[in-house]
Amino acid sequence: MRSGKHLALTGIAITGALALAGCGGSGSGSGSSAAELSVAASYMPQPVSADMAAGFLTITNKGGTKDELTSVSSDSAGEITMHETNGGAMEEVDSFEVPAHGQLVFKSGGNHLMFEKLKRRPEQGDTITVKLKFAESGPLTVEMPVKSATYNPSTGH
Repeated sequence: MRSGKHLALTGIAITGALALAGCGGSGSGSGSSAAELSVAASYMPQPVSADMAAGFLTITNKGGTKDELTSVSSDSAGEITMHETNGGAMEEVDSFEVPAHGQLVFKSGGNHLMFEKLKRRPEQGDTITVKLKFAESGPLTVEMPVKSATYNPSTGH
């Protein structure tokens, strides 16, 4: 009989733990624990190359759950790859984490987007439409203005 009582108590403990896990840790109940993504400060310096360009932007997550940028696409380029810079070396990555209550920053000399196989060379004043896809959140469409090749934003990226 004792093992049956122990099994029942274990079942109650597991049920209680599952119920607590389902609460999602939002103590007040007023905020969403899902990722809340937005994009700002996007731009592309006018490329010096006819077939390749860089892109920069900031993704902000005001939600309580991290997300992950998994791909970027545009009708303006055959492919867009994501890169990080470590110790001066550029390395292609498959995804970037967008932390809960944080930012993912793409800036000159750091994380950046590489637009490859451009269908036409973007000129200053043009706008490039970019689609960002995430692991959990729906896609975001961003209008990325083309700035001068020497543009240096006040945001530092």
